[in-house]
Amino acid sequence: MVTPMRVPQSPALTGVITLFLAGCVSSAGLRPQAQPLAADQLTAARSLAGTPLSPAAWPRADWWTTFADPELDRLVQQALAGNPDLAAADARARLADAQAGAADAARAPQIGAGISSSGIRIPSTVIPRPYGGHYSALDRIGLNFSYTFDLWGGHRAAWEAAVDRGHAAEVDAAAARLTLAADVARAYATLGAAERTRTIADSELRRATQVLELTRQRVGAGIDNRLDLDQAAAAVAAATADLAAQQRSVVLARVALAALLGRGPDATFTLTAHPLPPAALALPADLPAALLGRRPDIVAARWRIEAAAREIHAARAAFYPDLNLAAGLGLASLGGGSLLETASRYEQFGPALSLPLFDGGRLRANLAGRNAGYDLAVAQYNQTLIEALRQVAASVAALRTLDRESSAARQARADAASAWKIALIRYRAGIGSYIEALTVERGLLAAEQRVATLDAARVVQSIGLVQALGGGYAPTAATADPVPVPVPAVAEVHP
Repeated sequence: MVTPMRVPQSPALTGVITLFLAGCVSSAGLRPQAQPLAADQLTAARSLAGTPLSPAAWPRADWWTTFADPELDRLVQQALAGNPDLAAADARARLADAQAGAADAARAPQIGAGISSSGIRIPSTVIPRPYGGHYSALDRIGLNFSYTFDLWGGHRAAWEAAVDRGHAAEVDAAAARLTLAADVARAYATLGAAERTRTIADSELRRATQVLELTRQRVGAGIDNRLDLDQAAAAVAAATADLAAQQRSVVLARVALAALLGRGPDATFTLTAHPLPPAALALPADLPAALLGRRPDIVAARWRIEAAAREIHAARAAFYPDLNLAAGLGLASLGGGSLLETASRYEQFGPALSLPLFDGGRLRANLAGRNAGYDLAVAQYNQTLIEALRQVAASVAALRTLDRESSAARQARADAASAWKIALIRYRAGIGSYIEALTVERGLLAAEQRVATLDAARVVQSIGLVQALGGGYAPTAATADPVPVPVPAVAEVHP
């Protein structure tokens, strides 16, 4: 049984302690202001109404495989293994874990051992003999112990804040992987679209060359004049320039894709991308509430709120008394001759109680900064949540519109192709004019380019919707979406 320590009931001592506590710096009036948004505060039912709902609409972790393109699968895996930005995100997560470990270690007792020898010759004019006038050495072997009692939980809160920031950094790494996979898929789709547009430009050059040859024949037969021939030659030159521009787009798309892979531009020099089919539009039924745990950027933002709340707790604890304990045990001898004897043993015990009385406002400024940091974390979380729902709604609206546009553009392309066949027959037969053929030819080119542009946009928006829904992110047991810490209630410290 431990006997409680008795404190002398002296009126003078009581008065000193009361004055001591009354004179300490105060945290009164310092509170954070912001509040995290709840999912039900951001309604999206009307914006998303009419969209098919399915539990399977949440993306898979390997969502890019749904495009059924082995080349894309290979590229994404290669990027996830070699991209420098992803390596940096992983390094930041490891750094945050190390910092959390250091914060935890700071809470534990510290024990050290030391061996030292220091000497000095003190002149006899300063200290008379026998101590003065010769060289003396102090030899010491000892163990040191120190411990700071966490009376108000401030050290624990600082460690928990570091752990929370480590969780946020780990989730940030998952967000970086999602962003990288989406960027690779978009770059691959962009390359496929550029190659398709180049093919269209090549077809246009062949059509323009065909018309030029027919025009030469008609000019030779006296049906057309020199003006028609010059216009046909100009159309060939324009088609040649457009083909060169499209070839440049292909090269730039390959270079951009290679950079995402963490490789040099030659890595995709011979790569041929296949057009990707846009995914069918569907949404999970539990939006927007379930989005909180599905998007890594939202989860990371919530961990930062948690960390900021813990840091407020640690800052408040600094206003209250702190109890430190230092102790030592060892052997010491002046001159070294009797160091290992029992008489050379020494013991040291030094408890210390401290309380800030006046610090020029340092503690209040630190707490005010922590409160502002909490408000900033909440504002960033709220903005992340709002942006997440905006991205979902924007992708859904874009896909709806693009589906309608694509259907109309395909019909326009079919009509333009039919009109081109008729115009070419008429022109060969000498019935139609060059202007008529040129007009129909340009209409077909515009229709083909429009379909290609819309198809690429649909694929990009499909990828954007996958990313907006979290890309199949699933937190680990350690990084599961935290419940926001209420502040200032949790951050309050009561002595």
